[in-house]
Amino acid sequence: MSALPNCPKCNSEYTYEDGMMYVCPECAHEWSQDAAADAAEDERVIKDSNGNVLQDGDTVTVIKDLKVKGSSLVVKVGTKVKNIRLCDGDHDIDCKIDGIGAMKLKSEFVKKA
Repeated sequence: MSALPNCPKCNSEYTYEDGMMYVCPECAHEWSQDAAADAAEDERVIKDSNGNVLQDGDTVTVIKDLKVKGSSLVVKVGTKVKNIRLCDGDHDIDCKIDGIGAMKLKSEFVKKA
């Protein structure tokens, strides 16, 4: 017998199958078996401009001059950014750049160093 997944809403381990659905008896949450399989395979992978997979803590290099919105500052080509953090959204890299401060970058404008 295969182990059933925990409830995605309350993380209860007492889920059971009801036809093509999983049901949680503690919070009454129902979800399809297909959705459970997709959730396991659908972890977001963030890649740089060359297709290398990025991870938290990586060091990246900026490949294009980037204007800082609301300022006259520019992040120059070749700027190294250390210890990045990946996040959700359009700008998927959260980082701190020396001389500029905290900002978010798009992964398409960096390459892994």
